[in-house]
Amino acid sequence: MMKTDTIAAISTPLSNSGIGIVRISGEEAFSVAERIVRKKDGSGPVSIRDVSTRKVCYGFIYDGDKLLDEVLTIVMKAPYSYTAEDTVEIDCHGGSLMMKRILETVIRNGARLAEPGEFTKRAFLNGRIDLSQAEAVIDVINAQNDHALQSSVRQLNGSVSRRIKDLRERILYQVAYIESALDDPEHIPLDQDHREKLSAFLEGVKEEIRILIDSFDRGRVMMEGIKTVILGKPNAGKSSLMNLLLREERAIVTDIAGTTRDTLEEKLSLGGITLNVVDTAGIRDTEDLVERIGVDRAKKAAMEADLIIFVVDGSCPLDVNDEEIMALTSEKRSILLLNKSDLKMAVSKEELEERTGHKTILFSAKEELGIDLLEEEIKQLFYQGEIQTDDQVVITDLRQKTALEESLKSLDMVGQSIADGMPEDLYPVDMMDAYAHLGLIIGESVGEDLIEEIFGRFCMGK
Repeated sequence: MMKTDTIAAISTPLSNSGIGIVRISGEEAFSVAERIVRKKDGSGPVSIRDVSTRKVCYGFIYDGDKLLDEVLTIVMKAPYSYTAEDTVEIDCHGGSLMMKRILETVIRNGARLAEPGEFTKRAFLNGRIDLSQAEAVIDVINAQNDHALQSSVRQLNGSVSRRIKDLRERILYQVAYIESALDDPEHIPLDQDHREKLSAFLEGVKEEIRILIDSFDRGRVMMEGIKTVILGKPNAGKSSLMNLLLREERAIVTDIAGTTRDTLEEKLSLGGITLNVVDTAGIRDTEDLVERIGVDRAKKAAMEADLIIFVVDGSCPLDVNDEEIMALTSEKRSILLLNKSDLKMAVSKEELEERTGHKTILFSAKEELGIDLLEEEIKQLFYQGEIQTDDQVVITDLRQKTALEESLKSLDMVGQSIADGMPEDLYPVDMMDAYAHLGLIIGESVGEDLIEEIFGRFCMGK
């Protein structure tokens, strides 16, 4: 059950800045604000409730008789606010101490501290947004690149909602037709022709759902970044590649084999793609205990990777260490960099591609050659050559993907019932199951535990 008391929180980062925002929302938001926002001399309150909605009024925050700050107060009357409740936002001077003092004053005057995500939860429970849009809010906040941000903003504006609602309306229409026909078979026939049309309808809807499900992997790497592991034998150039990608000397580079003994993890952007890059110890047989632990960690990281970049020392023939790494790349999306291409080559690009089946790029970390080709190949592997985000509906949340998969199973059961010649009154049962699973995506019939889990991931003040 939704709490209807008045809540407050700081909605900007707790750090020194030009402006800080303290947000108040609930039935008593105006009353709370009027107790603390006064004229400059403290002689009387600023009449917040008389201000037109979405207008700004000027005043001063008082804690009792003590002047705290000069502020601008934004007034948003229900339902024309983020939460669809009466809302006041106090724009004060930035600084963690000032924002804390004003928040403490607000709480002493009738509000309580908001829980994480409670403003957005109220927006959902009050019908201001649906659950897929609420989940997009946290995605907008956490977006790590422009493509992820664009996708999240589209979902916040209802791209997923509209698609799901359209699917549900079409399913419900078919259910209503069947139910009407069962009630009035004399005027509404359910003959073989209808079964064929229903089967065609189901195939079309299922294909749309499959496309949404298939977008999940692309959406996940768009939002979270591609977990990228750099593999290679010692001195192949892994750490040089890492430094080149980061544009700084982050990894130690020497001529001594085995310098990197543990994994080194960094987040970077390559052509608008977020990579969570792991530089690993060179893979080789070694008696050194510490280095062997690093090699084992490198192999473990490779098993968990979305992408392996295999750096091959092109200046020397392939050996057993290269063979072992090739085996690690066999079942993974991988790109081979034939490094040291500025030297005389002992390995050919064609040989590597034939043996591994993976794209091989002539590369030189020393001369910084091949980075653009690496970027293009990553796009090819994960985005079919180009990151297309305009007007695309991309699923980024595992909860939404699971609901789509369950809906697809229910529609498969309807198709099977038609193929088996089962009675028509069985069709609506599974079709309504599909309808219900799709409804979970936009927040219909979700339990309180799930709501708490979703909004518990939010920050304070949002």
